[in-house]
Amino acid sequence: MGSFIEDVVVSLDNEGFDISNAIFILPSKRAGLFLKETISKLTRETIFAPEILSIEEFIEKVSGLEYVSNSELLFQFYESYLTNTPNKDIESFDGFSKWAQILIQDFNEIDRYLINPSQIFEYLSAIKQIENNHWSLDESPNQYIKNYLLFWKRLSLYYNSLKKSLLSKNLGYQGMVYKDAAEKIDVYTQNKSIKKHIFLGFNALNSAEEKIIQKLLLENSAEIFWDVDEVFLDNNIHDAGHFLRKYLKSWKYFQKNPLKWRKTFYSEKKNIEIIGTPKNIGQVKYLGELISKLNSKGIDLTKTAVVLGNEQLLTPLLNSLPQEVSRVNITMGLPLKLVPLTSVFESLFQIQQKKFKSLYYKDVLRVLNNQYIKRLLDSFSNESSKSISDFIKTNNIVYIEPKVLERQFGNNKELLKLLFFPWDDKVDLAISSCQRLIFHIKNLFDSDKENNKLNKEYLFKFNTVFNELERLNKEFNHINDIKTLYGLFKELLKNETLDFQGEPLEGLQIMGMLETRVLDFETVILTSVNEGILPAGKTESSFIPFDVKIENALPTYKEKDAVYTYHFYRLLQRAQNIFILYNTEPDVLNGGEKSRLITQLITEKKHRIIKKVISPKLAVVKDRLRKIEKSFSVLERLDKIAEDGFSPSSLTNYIRNPIDFYLQKVLGVGELNDVEEHVAHNTLGTVVHNSLEDFYKPLEGKILSADAINKMKKDIDRTVKKHFDIEFKSGDVTKGKNLIIFEIAKRYLNNFLDTEITQINEGHTIKIIAIEANSQANIYIEDIGKTVRLRGKVDRVDVFNGVPRIIDYKTGRVEQGKVEIVNWDDLLTNYDKYSKSFQVLMYAYMMLKSGKISLPLEAGIISFKNLGNGLLKFGTKPTANGRKKDQIISEATIYAFETQLKSLLIEIYNPNLPFIEKVIE
Repeated sequence: MGSFIEDVVVSLDNEGFDISNAIFILPSKRAGLFLKETISKLTRETIFAPEILSIEEFIEKVSGLEYVSNSELLFQFYESYLTNTPNKDIESFDGFSKWAQILIQDFNEIDRYLINPSQIFEYLSAIKQIENNHWSLDESPNQYIKNYLLFWKRLSLYYNSLKKSLLSKNLGYQGMVYKDAAEKIDVYTQNKSIKKHIFLGFNALNSAEEKIIQKLLLENSAEIFWDVDEVFLDNNIHDAGHFLRKYLKSWKYFQKNPLKWRKTFYSEKKNIEIIGTPKNIGQVKYLGELISKLNSKGIDLTKTAVVLGNEQLLTPLLNSLPQEVSRVNITMGLPLKLVPLTSVFESLFQIQQKKFKSLYYKDVLRVLNNQYIKRLLDSFSNESSKSISDFIKTNNIVYIEPKVLERQFGNNKELLKLLFFPWDDKVDLAISSCQRLIFHIKNLFDSDKENNKLNKEYLFKFNTVFNELERLNKEFNHINDIKTLYGLFKELLKNETLDFQGEPLEGLQIMGMLETRVLDFETVILTSVNEGILPAGKTESSFIPFDVKIENALPTYKEKDAVYTYHFYRLLQRAQNIFILYNTEPDVLNGGEKSRLITQLITEKKHRIIKKVISPKLAVVKDRLRKIEKSFSVLERLDKIAEDGFSPSSLTNYIRNPIDFYLQKVLGVGELNDVEEHVAHNTLGTVVHNSLEDFYKPLEGKILSADAINKMKKDIDRTVKKHFDIEFKSGDVTKGKNLIIFEIAKRYLNNFLDTEITQINEGHTIKIIAIEANSQANIYIEDIGKTVRLRGKVDRVDVFNGVPRIIDYKTGRVEQGKVEIVNWDDLLTNYDKYSKSFQVLMYAYMMLKSGKISLPLEAGIISFKNLGNGLLKFGTKPTANGRKKDQIISEATIYAFETQLKSLLIEIYNPNLPFIEKVIE
C-alpha cells in the first residue's frame, strides 16, 4: 500500500503533469521533506525539484508581510495600548501581558476567519454592559466598573492601532498576514506566469485559507488533493469528515469538479491493539518493550511512527528505547523549559524576586547543589561547593547575607556576585548577569575533556533567549522589574525548543500529532490517548464567549475536537499495525479517562480490536531483614569501642535495632548535618540540660536553699539565651515557632525550680552530690574473656532526706510505667517500654562500681512535660498488675541488672551471631 504522497505523485506523473513547474503546498514543513524524497524516487526522468512550501510560508509569500515573533508582538501591542489608554488606567507591562496574550489569540481568530472586527468588539462591549446592568445593584456604577466597561470599548482602538504599527514595519501576526493574503489573492492570481499550485492533505481550513484556495481553484491555477476515506465522508455525523463535507456543499468549485480523492483504505484489515497502562511512565516503559518486540518480529522500524499525545513524555521515552533501535528521528523539539540548565535560572529568578537583604538557606543550597554550579565552583577549588554548604549547615545559618558568603567563595568573587548579589530590579544587570554566567559555564565545558556537545547546545539556546530579552528591553524599555523579566523569560522558554539533528527519512519516527499530517506509516503507536489530551477538551483561552463564536462562525472546542478526530483516523487509514496506549490512572493535570476516540473506534466494529491492560512487571521481593556478619575487622572495631567505653544510649540503640548500632558505632556513620531551621527536640533538651548544669554545678557538695534557687530563677533568661546561642548558633529565636520553643525552655526551668523550692519549704533536705558527672566502670565478662569499659554522664546525683538519688532529665513526656519492670528478661527485648529503665540502672551501676555512691539508693527520671509527678522512680513489681513495687535499688537489683548487661555484651561480641535488623513498627 502506497502512502498518500506517493499516490499523488504517481497520479500527477501519469497525467503528464509538469511537476518541476509547480508549487506544492502542504500543512507543514516536515511533509515537504517526504514529498521531495518521494518525487526523486517515483519520477521517470530527471527533473528540477519543484517549489515546496508550508501553508504558512505560502500565505506569507502572497501577503508580502513577515511574521512577527510572539515576544516582539507583545511589546508592539503594549506600545499601542499605551497610546490608546488614559494614563490613570494604564497597567504595568507585567499586568498587561497576562491578558494581552489571550486578546492577541482572539485577534488572530478574528482575522483568520475574516470577521469584521468592529462587529465582534461592539458585540462584546454590549454584552459586558448588559452583564453589569444585570448584576450591579447600584444605579450609578463606581469607577472600577466604569473602567471595566471602557476597556471593552477600547478593544477596537487597540486592534486598529496594533495593525497600523505592524504594517509600518511590514510585519504582521499570523491572523493579520492571513487576512492580508486573502485580500491580495486577486492581485496574486493576475500574474500571467503563475505556476500551478498543488495543495496536499489539508483538512480544517480557516476562512482566509478557504478564500485563497477557492480563488486559485476557480482560476484553474491549482489542484487540491484531500486525504480522506469514504467511510468518513458518507457518515454524516463522523467528525473525521466534518470539514470536507462542509466544503463539498459550500465551494463552487465542487459543483463542477470531482473530489480528489475518495479512498477505502480504512476498511482494509488492520491489527489494532488498545492497551491501558498505569501512569505516564508506565506507557513509555511499555512502549520500549513493544518496540523491542516489533523489531524481533521483523517489523520495519523505519516505517514505524511513535506519536506522543503528551509531548512531555519525549525525554523519558528516549531513555526507555531498546538498544536495538540504532536510528531515531525526532520531529518535535525538546521544550527548553525541560532542559536541566533551566533550573539554574529558575532558582536565580526565584531568589531575586524576594528583594532580599539576606538569603534563605534553602535557596542558596538549591543553587549550590545544581549540577552546573557545583561543577563551576569546584573548577575553581576542589569541593568548593561542599565547603560552602558545610559552612551554612555547621553554623546553622537560616538567613545569610551575601557578604557573609564572600569569605567562603575564596577566589570566586565574580561568581558570588552573579549568583547571590541582589539585582535590585535592574533589568540590564539581571540579563547581563545571566549572560556572564552562561559564558562562565561555557568556559568550563571548553576546558573539560568530557564530551559536552549537548550541554553547549543548551547554553547556546539560553544565550539566544537572553540576547532576545536584551534586544526587546533596549528597543521598547517596558521591562521595569525582575518579576516582569521572569514572566517574559518563562514565555520565551515555552516557544523555544532544542531541535534534534538527524536523518529525517531514516529510523524510528517520534513525533507529535500535528507532525503526522500528510505522512503515512505501516506501524503506528499512539500514546496518552486520554480525554483532555486527545482530544484536548473544552479548555479555551478567549475573551469571546461561546455563543458569540457560534454567531460569527468562529471555531470552538467542537471544531478543535473534529480536527483531532481527523488526525487520529487519518493515521489509521493506511496503517497495518496500530497500538493505542492510554493511561489507566488519570488525574486532573495529566488528562482524564480513556479518550472518546477509543470508545468510538470500538463501537464502530469495523475492525477486530484486542483490548488489554498492562501492569508493571514487579518481581515478588520478600522483605529480607539486613544481616551483617561479624568479621575479624568488625570484632576488632568492637574492641576499640570497648576500650573507649559503651554508653547507655549506644547499648539501648543496639536493643532497639542492632543494624543502627552497627552503622553508628561500628561504621561511624553520623547523623545528617543539616540546617536546623526550627529548634529540634534534641537541641531543646541540650539547652535545658546545660542551663541546669550552669545553675547547679557551683552547688556541688552543698545543701540546696530556697535563696539559692531564687537567684537561679533571676538568671533563667540570660542562661537560656546563652545556650541557645551555643547550640542553635546563628538560628533566630526571636520570632515564630522558635520563639515559642525558647519560652518553653524558660518555662521548663522556672517550673522545675519552683518544685525544688516547694520541696525545700515542705522541710525536705536536698544535697547536691554531682552535676553532669562523668562516670565509668569496667566489667569483666567471663564467657568471652574480655573486660569492657562502660561510660556515661549522669545528669544529677543528690541525697534526698538522706537517700542517694540518681536523676536523669528528659524534656519529653515519660510516664511512671516506663521505669518499672516485672520480668528482667524483658529488659533486652522491649526497647519502647524498658529503655528508660536500662539507662537509669546503668547510671546507677557505673556510679556504684566507681565508688561514687553506695547502696541503698533511688534512681529515676524527671520529665519536664510531667513535672507534677516529681521524680519517676525506677521500681520492680512482682506481677504486671501488682500494686506493690520496690523503688529502692538494692544489691539484688544491681545483680539482676548486671546479669542482663553481661548477656547483652556477650550477644554483641558473639562472632557467630550477626547484626540482624529488627522490624520497627
